[in-house]
Amino acid sequence: MTEKKAIYYELLVLRCRRGQKSALEELIRTWQRRLFYYIRRLVDDEQEAWQILQQTWVKVLGGIKKLREPRKLPSWLYRIARNTAMSHLRAEYSNRAMLENNKDLDDIEDDSDNLAFENAEQVHYGLGQISLHHREVLTLFFLQDLSVEEAAEVLQIPAGTVKSRLYHARRALKTVLEKEEQRYE
Repeated sequence: MTEKKAIYYELLVLRCRRGQKSALEELIRTWQRRLFYYIRRLVDDEQEAWQILQQTWVKVLGGIKKLREPRKLPSWLYRIARNTAMSHLRAEYSNRAMLENNKDLDDIEDDSDNLAFENAEQVHYGLGQISLHHREVLTLFFLQDLSVEEAAEVLQIPAGTVKSRLYHARRALKTVLEKEEQRYE
């Protein structure tokens, strides 16, 4: 991150802490799309992503005064979004497990065979087919344009682990996309 951006984030956080409405609006306007895009890559349903984003903003606005290093606003925002999404996914998984224990569920029909994918759509599809750890690291690094160190901070893992996951995630995505390409040949 450039020094200019770091200073901008510090000033924005200070203005938010003072309760300036324009600063809060600027924070949301600046980060709404990026955070939604990140969350959307973690959850399958768009409505769920919007709900998670709303929960994220509630946590951000409630916790902005506790942010120790305003320069690290981007990684702090992504970490809150990630933790909120993970809590949601855990709860969803728990609910799904309870349902499966209570009754037999019919096989869920996969209508992805009927879709034709172009480049961006293929990548989005491919991201949905790989593990959450891989999807997360690819999204942060390539789509959200975070550095390895920033991604490590968001994920709360060592930078070396981010590099390893990136390597394996690229390979997994490539495999999925190649298989998908062969289906349409």
